[in-house]
Amino acid sequence: MTIQVFGHKSPDTDSTGSPLIWAWYLTEVKGTPAEAKLLGEPNTEAAFMLTRWDLPKPQIISGIEAGAPVVIVDTNNPAELPAGINDADIIGIIDHHKLVGGLETKGPIDIRIEPLACTATIMYKMIGKDMARAPKAIKGAMLSCILSDTLEFRSPTTTQEDKSIAWDLAQELGVEISAYAAEMFAAKSDVSAFSDAELLRMDSKEYSVAGKELRVSVLETTSPKMILDRKDSLMAAMESVAQEDGADQVLLFVVDILNEEATLLVPNDLVKALAEASFGVKVTGDTVVLPGVMSRKKQIIPVLTL
Repeated sequence: MTIQVFGHKSPDTDSTGSPLIWAWYLTEVKGTPAEAKLLGEPNTEAAFMLTRWDLPKPQIISGIEAGAPVVIVDTNNPAELPAGINDADIIGIIDHHKLVGGLETKGPIDIRIEPLACTATIMYKMIGKDMARAPKAIKGAMLSCILSDTLEFRSPTTTQEDKSIAWDLAQELGVEISAYAAEMFAAKSDVSAFSDAELLRMDSKEYSVAGKELRVSVLETTSPKMILDRKDSLMAAMESVAQEDGADQVLLFVVDILNEEATLLVPNDLVKALAEASFGVKVTGDTVVLPGVMSRKKQIIPVLTL
């Protein structure tokens, strides 16, 4: 039975590229048939990666059959996975996020979770000497994932291992990192074709804070003005998106990659209170700038409080 490899809902570059990488490894190196899948449309940067390296867009699935063998990558959070995930046969997890809990397996499995910036970095280490067999497209996907998750090494989640592996891959591929990262970020920043609701869900994860169910959305961009010019309509859409998704509130952080800061939209008193309690700032309008804040995983989620 073919193993299905997938990451989280609202797939970004790492959750699009890593399933392709691991499905290649299982199929071509381990001789175990595997296919990459997606749990939604890839974002614009991930779509750019697929085109740039001539990679097939994985099939989008909405659920998993009971007993189907799966490998989960770039998450271990049941809220980011299909509803029936515990009925599947989870045979492996590869991730770089905190252990959430809630997944149940049929037996002992292989789990690899490391405090690195990117799932693809972990995969590079796991594949080891067999990376010599990897086609250019797989190496290109790995490089793309690392540059995306580290924001070209600007994110505080970046480790020396992420940097070293990215530089090795770039050298093998003949890619100049700064120029390629600029192309990726330009693709990520072009969000003109998306509705407000789509933007709020594009890179979004669910968390509970002080009894409140939050959808924490991040938009990383080199053109923050393009998004902030839409702040009024985005804030108006937050209420309907929260209601449709069963959340108490949507938080939107617009991360300015080049200036290394985030702007949080503040539509109401709840978000104002949360911003002031979490980040030690005084909110006087409908936005607040958070200097140095780049990472949801390391600088936003751990400090959220009411």
